[in-house]
Amino acid sequence: MVRSARELHVALFAFLLNLPWEFLQVPLYVGMPTMPHWQAVQACAQASLGDVLIALTAYWAVSGWRRWRYWLRDYGAKEILGFALVGVGLTVALEWHATITTQRWAYAPLMPTVEWLGTGLSPLLQWLILPPLILWMARRHLLGSEAVSKHNI
Repeated sequence: MVRSARELHVALFAFLLNLPWEFLQVPLYVGMPTMPHWQAVQACAQASLGDVLIALTAYWAVSGWRRWRYWLRDYGAKEILGFALVGVGLTVALEWHATITTQRWAYAPLMPTVEWLGTGLSPLLQWLILPPLILWMARRHLLGSEAVSKHNI
């Protein structure tokens, strides 16, 4: 059943938690505070969808490491750490690519940067703080969905 797909729960909460984070980061990027409202909303939504892809990639990476796609039901510190580290690695690579290589966006003077990583502190913190919350909420939602499905046969 679609409701029990672990990835669906991860994607849902990755989007719901990353969207407000993206809005809070607006002052930290050049041009974002002065962008027309709807354009800024679209940019934040697009960034959040990118975060969903990062979260799904991190989930599948941990699934490969665990050799078990259903680890969300019963995970621990190692899985949280693996999920977060994959997210951090992808984020650092994407931020570096976007700010250095293609110059798709730039950090505003307000953005603290981690020079040796070539990335802003806010996106780095995003993938250190949100992963445990994403997994916790996705697991609770998954277990609730399974309980509802069990009683609605």
